[in-house]
Amino acid sequence: MATIKDVAERAGVSVMTVSRVINNSRYVSQATKERVEKAMEDLGYVPNALAHGLITKRTHVLGLIVSDITNPFFTTIARGVEDLAIKNGFNIILCNTDEDVEKEKKYIELLLRKRVDGIILSPADCSRRDSIEQIIKRNIPLVLIDRCIRGLDVECVYSDSAFGAYELTKYLISLGHKRIGIIVGPKRISTAVERIEGYKRALKEANIPLDNSLIKWGEKYSREDGYSNTLALLKMDNPPTAIFGGNRLITVGVLRAIRELGMRIPEDISVVSFDEVEDISVTNSFLTVVSQNSYAIGMIATERLLKRIKEKNRFLGPSENIVLQPEVIIRKSCRSLLGGEI
Repeated sequence: MATIKDVAERAGVSVMTVSRVINNSRYVSQATKERVEKAMEDLGYVPNALAHGLITKRTHVLGLIVSDITNPFFTTIARGVEDLAIKNGFNIILCNTDEDVEKEKKYIELLLRKRVDGIILSPADCSRRDSIEQIIKRNIPLVLIDRCIRGLDVECVYSDSAFGAYELTKYLISLGHKRIGIIVGPKRISTAVERIEGYKRALKEANIPLDNSLIKWGEKYSREDGYSNTLALLKMDNPPTAIFGGNRLITVGVLRAIRELGMRIPEDISVVSFDEVEDISVTNSFLTVVSQNSYAIGMIATERLLKRIKEKNRFLGPSENIVLQPEVIIRKSCRSLLGGEI
């Protein structure tokens, strides 16, 4: 393998000059820089990233920790993170926790050992701080996505879950629905709590008594929880006339249960979802949803993280959350109890 000395000899410059080109120093003329880069290309020379990182105090690597990479919401966020990171000369280490706090802790430890320049994280448990605090103690730039931890001074980029749930529930109420089942993720996740808050607010404004038996909390945001909780709701003595799937994976489980029971949408049951269900919306756009711009979440979070890295995490002042407004898309999955289909 070619060495930095070989490059220097080929380009007719000193080893120090080659080092300055690698480190993008302004003390090298454009002509010399081009000659050194040509020599590196001819020899197939690849700079030692570890040694470079020790000199510059940066690795140009970001850590991205998401809770479920099989969820297209997080896949699209990852694409937004990657696109902006690559554009700015950074690489990504992607970690998937499966909503497991211990797995999240191990990934954080791994990223810290890898000396990443910053971390973007979707917490597996919004009630715990221990893993995240070790990032803060080391002054590693950190931005949370989708899920925030109340009382923690860490910047968070997310969609307004309470608003989205409120709007969807209000829409169902406007169609005459009073018994609305809602299925969300676990209570330890901020988005699940916020979606229930929005749901309750809409019921309260409409003077509809709250029936806690219509609220189902899952162990995870998963198809399995959506399926089992839908069966439980529809087998009640007084079942709901509409079901609100708390995210796209839950909604897939909701639709499966409804299909297995031989029920029709919207004739027998109305359904709305927080997030698009791509496999269905591509082939048959019928589901009324709240749509989040997950790509924008990834891009904005990366932009904020890169700014923190550039400012060395010290000169930006208090953290400021960035809240994106989700969009309600009305389609044909809801029946009006006041007469007709919507």
